[in-house]
Amino acid sequence: MDKIKEKLGIDVSKATVDCYTETLGHSQYINNEKGWKELVSSFLADSYHVVMEATGTYHYGLAVYLYEQGIAVSVVNPLVIKRFIQMKLQRNKTDKSDARMIYEYACHSNPDQWQPDSEYVETSKNYLSSLELYARQSTMLKNRLHSLTAKGIKRGRVITSLKRQIRQVQHEIDYLEEDLEVLVKANEPELYTALRSIQGIGKKTAMLLIANTNGFKDFDSSKQVSAFFGLAPTHRESGSSIRGRSRISKKGNPRVRSHLFLCSFTASQCNPQCRALYQRIIAKGKSKKLALIAVANKLIKQAYGISKSGLIYDPYYRSTMPKSN
Repeated sequence: MDKIKEKLGIDVSKATVDCYTETLGHSQYINNEKGWKELVSSFLADSYHVVMEATGTYHYGLAVYLYEQGIAVSVVNPLVIKRFIQMKLQRNKTDKSDARMIYEYACHSNPDQWQPDSEYVETSKNYLSSLELYARQSTMLKNRLHSLTAKGIKRGRVITSLKRQIRQVQHEIDYLEEDLEVLVKANEPELYTALRSIQGIGKKTAMLLIANTNGFKDFDSSKQVSAFFGLAPTHRESGSSIRGRSRISKKGNPRVRSHLFLCSFTASQCNPQCRALYQRIIAKGKSKKLALIAVANKLIKQAYGISKSGLIYDPYYRSTMPKSN
């Protein structure tokens, strides 16, 4: 059914929504509920498959509105659209041309339909984005305080003000983390308990993993989770001239990645499977950092396995399994 629908490419910005179809060409609407209603009334809703980029917060209201109207909607990673435009050697960069490129991509790829997250997941994401903001503010304030104290300035209004702001930001972080924990416990109590049974994963990391992955429901493998958090290794190698060092992508959530890396220190000592992995990599002469990253990925694999099995973590599970013939 979806394949016979005409595609409608939409480029969403803060103020406007630019649309393009082959039959009707370009049209533009205001990016608010009034403009969305005009957009829907301009097209036969059940005849179109709407495709748009994920543009931060600007696309979300329109996507939800269209979904609630029963219109087929797809939300595409903007990097995918960018690569498609580069492949087409498109040089112009306007809202109108972007809408047309999104339309052409939609006709070429027929992307999967989108549906909004549950209210709990959306609320969790709001908490996480605010925590990210406060974490960056805390780092900036601490760096400024360190810079001043390194110069020998240890008293005065500026020092007092910085220390007060650091305490206030930390108070807000603690407050939001407490609320997020209550939210996670109310919606994923079994998974939250199961993840905390993994030696090396504490309550904050368990909470962040659940909130960022929708309880791992949005992923088909632990490798996808590792890639999502930027812990998957990337390789640069081509012919005989390019032999880049392998490194992690760092494209995911830095807060979760930082928590997992810190967890790897504990896990490499007290988690039997992680300890064995860590020692095996060190014995090969590899660096401790590489071994800890491998342990962080092992923790993700264990967490993903726990989420799919519904079982409490058993560090000796494999050793008790019957050997296959």
